[in-house]
Amino acid sequence: MNNNHAQNAKIFKAFCDENRLQILELLQNGERCACILLEKLNICQSTLSHHMRILVQSGVVNARNEGKWTYYSISPQGAQHAESLLAKLTNVYSNERDNCDENTK
Repeated sequence: MNNNHAQNAKIFKAFCDENRLQILELLQNGERCACILLEKLNICQSTLSHHMRILVQSGVVNARNEGKWTYYSISPQGAQHAESLLAKLTNVYSNERDNCDENTK
């Protein structure tokens, strides 16, 4: 497992807020304009910008500018990376557990 803890923390930070979870749910159906996200959420534009910055920095969400609007979508690569990172971090190594069990006998 890589030891890039700072970047990994950004990934988990993206999932640790109620508003960001709502945003991710809205993006499950495809790309959305920031204007649409603002309509669906009960937050102001600066709050949306804050949350989107965290989601984009995590790599879980992509952003593209078109005219005066920014369009957001879930990054398939970022989502896969987050999923594999969680699996790696929560994997219990059976041989380590077996060693602990033997030491307690």
